[in-house]
Amino acid sequence: MTPEPSSSPAARRQRRHFSMIRTFVLADFVTLGNGFAGAGAILAAMQSLATNNPRWLWVAFCLMPVALAMDVADGRIARWRFRKSPLGADLDSLADVISFGMAPAALAFAVGLRGNLDVAALLYFVACGISRLARFNVTSAELSDGTGKVKYFEGTPIPTSLLLVMVLAAATWQGRIGDALWGGVWNLGPLTLHPLALLYVASGSAMISKTLRIPKF
Repeated sequence: MTPEPSSSPAARRQRRHFSMIRTFVLADFVTLGNGFAGAGAILAAMQSLATNNPRWLWVAFCLMPVALAMDVADGRIARWRFRKSPLGADLDSLADVISFGMAPAALAFAVGLRGNLDVAALLYFVACGISRLARFNVTSAELSDGTGKVKYFEGTPIPTSLLLVMVLAAATWQGRIGDALWGGVWNLGPLTLHPLALLYVASGSAMISKTLRIPKF
């Protein structure tokens, strides 16, 4: 007797595939918008290097506040509709890593932070961002009040990296990119460092700090 199509292994796999989409709520699609904006900023930064056209940097800069708006909106939409999906927290963290971790690092590289110590500083910043989000996911339950809302952040939230992007945008506006970057360059033997990269080190260190407690509004 031939089994019904709905009970076959292929049909069960198909049901599992589409069940993920069915669990998405409106807030999840907004979160994906955050990730799309961040990924777009990274690609625009790469295009600026490939074409040597700084106009692509402005495309990237403009996508960053879009990512922030999406990041703020997804939580508010979830609370407004009283609905969240099992994937919501993980989606939010992954989107934030792209938009507020990798995208600011890619923009810094595109504007001229390409010395070997600069790259080390940018990698440190991204690693701190990933670690900060992982710690938040693990500790959010114990940091929350009776309503389930987190009362404060341990360390600065990763979207504060937009302050770094604002610095890069100001430098680009003044034409101070590439060899003309603010602060110049330090040659330390075979190593080179632009002092501007130290802002990324400071930002990453603030994100993983346990002594900094930032109230969540």
